Amino acid sequence: MPVALGAGPGLGQVRQAQASRDHAGPVGIGRVASTLADPTHPGRPRQCPSRLLRIDLRLRGGRVESVEHEGGFSRRRFLIGGAAGLGVILAAGGTGIELVSHGVLPGQSVLDRLDGACSVDVPPLDFVEPTGPTLSGQFYSAARRQSVGYLIAYPPRHGPGDALPLIVMLHGFGGNHLTAFSGMQPAQGLALKVNGLPLAPMAMVTVDGGGGYWNPHPGDDPMGMVVNELIPMCQQRGLGASPNAIATMGISMGGYGAILFAERFPGLFSAVAAISPAIWTSYSQAAAANTGAFASPADFATCDVVTHARNLDDKPVRVASGNSDPFHPGVVAFAAASPHGTEVIFSKGCHTGAFFTANEVPSIAFLSQHLVGASR
Repeated sequence: MPVALGAGPGLGQVRQAQASRDHAGPVGIGRVASTLADPTHPGRPRQCPSRLLRIDLRLRGGRVESVEHEGGFSRRRFLIGGAAGLGVILAAGGTGIELVSHGVLPGQSVLDRLDGACSVDVPPLDFVEPTGPTLSGQFYSAARRQSVGYLIAYPPRHGPGDALPLIVMLHGFGGNHLTAFSGMQPAQGLALKVNGLPLAPMAMVTVDGGGGYWNPHPGDDPMGMVVNELIPMCQQRGLGASPNAIATMGISMGGYGAILFAERFPGLFSAVAAISPAIWTSYSQAAAANTGAFASPADFATCDVVTHARNLDDKPVRVASGNSDPFHPGVVAFAAASPHGTEVIFSKGCHTGAFFTANEVPSIAFLSQHLVGASR
């Protein structure tokens, strides 16, 4: 049974859906395995023996202050996994620090499935048949200075011309408008049955946002594209136009973007659902992992979803993250800074497709519930 771990002013509701035997709050014990490049087969990971590693993760003011470890691995090259939630490779030479996850960063290794920490059961998916229609196209984005593809999915028994609430679904790193969802297509997501009942009717749009973590960069502004170009285009089609509301949702990089959008434009987005959001706790950490994530320290500060979490006050927010997700510390910091009522769920799992798909159903159901209320 989920247990409330936090309540009161300044604390989001944190639920521990399944306690991990290795997790003990901010200080925990994880397991370690080294996953390095195999020089004889470029692009193929070389698996090294797993060893136990003690990880002491210390937080100050909701931020990761230091990580201490004990074990047989060199400080120059190791991967931290396990329930403490850090997943980093400290690689020798100039490669720096790279967060390790499945489907997040280029040149990454697959996070070790130790002790079944990444084993997540995806419940059987039940859909209303037939699903609704899907339209796709492209437009030139002045904000991104390039053409972008988009996809609009409709719920069952609805189609072009219908006025509906709208979900803006943001893809993960390396993805595009065709890959924003995990394990199903957007039209199937809108046709899901939850406890045998269909969702309230709503539309969904996906779009090409590039790899810049959905925040503005010099010459490429995916945030401006969504807010000033994509959404007005949808509203012209009756989607998300008053009195119908707009929500935002995403996975990994897209989960971070969904939270960011809701914080930056609280009057535009009525609800947000984020799955395994890629939240870093400092600019140096983000820049070492992905130089294209933020253009500068000032841009990181502006787009730091932990610092600006109070902007989500009185807004329905659902965040789901695995205990063994490499971005776990960032989500913990976000949960600590979030307003009362923010729903943050930690459960068994890693940064994998199975965890994404398993959490799409409750996330869409959450948005369905709140979009209908906001659209009345």
